[in-house]
Amino acid sequence: MAESARNPGQSTASPTASGDDTQRDSDLAQHRPSGPLHTPRGDTTIEENVVQKLAGIATREVPGVHAMGNAARRAFSAVTERIPGSQTNYGNGVSVEKGERQAAVDVSVIVEYGFSIVEVSQAIRTNVIRSVENATGLEVLEVNVNVTDVHLPDDDNDDDGQSQKKPSGRLE
Repeated sequence: MAESARNPGQSTASPTASGDDTQRDSDLAQHRPSGPLHTPRGDTTIEENVVQKLAGIATREVPGVHAMGNAARRAFSAVTERIPGSQTNYGNGVSVEKGERQAAVDVSVIVEYGFSIVEVSQAIRTNVIRSVENATGLEVLEVNVNVTDVHLPDDDNDDDGQSQKKPSGRLE
């Protein structure tokens, strides 16, 4: 009788209250993005540099990839890697456009002479898509591969010959 005095004509266990809660949850589910990164208990956000590093590592794993990035970027990276305590920049030569559920990746590579550029490019695409999608849950829409150069075996010999020549102290 005390309950009816507080709320005349209504009981405390109203069937419409539980129905309203169900309706509200349903409305939230319709307006909230779905997918592995968006759950009823919270969202997971992934920064572009995470996708960039994953794509860079996946690209370097492909046989036939000699280096990544263009010549200027590689020269800068070579200098910074010599600084004590510096870290390898795995995102070098990779650019990413990322949305909430999807990503597009562009990679710039130098291919070893003797490898098929077509096969290396396909392997890069496959490996980047697998790596990024498995690690992040993002759908990779495209992987564009820009081959900036071909590394010739003589390129190493010329560099090594100049850098390893030391004066012997003898006249020749």
